[in-house]
Amino acid sequence: MRITTLDLRFCSTPGLIASYLVESAGELALIETGPGSTLPVLREALRAHGVDEKAIAKVFVTHIHLDHAGAAGWFAQNGATIYCHPHAARHLIDPSKLMSSARMVYGDQMDTLWGEMLPAPADKVIALQDGESVKHGDIRITAWDTPGHARHHHAFIVDDICFTGDTAGLRLEGTNYLSVTAAPPQFDPDAYRISVDRLLAANFKTLYLTHFGPVQDVTAHLQAYRERIAEVHARVDAWVAAGWSEELIRQHYREAEHVIALRDGLTAEQWQKCEDSNSTAMCADGVRLCCAKAREARAAAA
Repeated sequence: MRITTLDLRFCSTPGLIASYLVESAGELALIETGPGSTLPVLREALRAHGVDEKAIAKVFVTHIHLDHAGAAGWFAQNGATIYCHPHAARHLIDPSKLMSSARMVYGDQMDTLWGEMLPAPADKVIALQDGESVKHGDIRITAWDTPGHARHHHAFIVDDICFTGDTAGLRLEGTNYLSVTAAPPQFDPDAYRISVDRLLAANFKTLYLTHFGPVQDVTAHLQAYRERIAEVHARVDAWVAAGWSEELIRQHYREAEHVIALRDGLTAEQWQKCEDSNSTAMCADGVRLCCAKAREARAAAA
């Protein structure tokens, strides 16, 4: 097996979104496609490695957020089979609702940031259950249900290697700062920590993060990330309890994360890269929404 990291240069910036080319016994697969906006970069990267992009037979997407699966439909329309979580399949086949929601959030920036998400033919989309695996050359790629960032999230396992999607957060290459990927609306800290614990128990040799690249200090990374999930949840929950506004929570979330990033040695340029890939405003919204819903549920049950 050979794994090649393909840098999609999101927003013309290296080191933000990765797609992984997995070659085994002459068969070619991608894990993650990135957004439609970076499809030309992905196709060029494949050709640079001597791969005809239309020869990609299998595509595995960890979840259907646009930075992970936005270009999946293009590969499906060109013959690839897309493997995904059961709750993600319908959005790959008909991405109109997903794209409409994203357009409401991103407005005029939508096309520049994310590009087009083409519908995948239904017969080219296969939903994998937890623990189900797919033969790929001489290896098997196994799906693990790993909710927390999203309910429709898989990590993909090959022996002692894990392609984490967003289950292990964002960490720029060569840095120590861990940014909690908490985009709304499905952030769930309890499910998230269970998913991280599952990865910890597996004793993987290497994690391949979509944001960004391979991680070798697996145990330390996952233990630290588990703590970070609890930290951001407790922080925002206290702010929600205090009645802070959405904008005030966003402001203080950004300030708190900036302090941690600087403590962990990030430069100003690296901090901006984190903001471009996993904005603190978006994450603050995701955690706040989770906390507010939990408080509403407790109040209704009282």
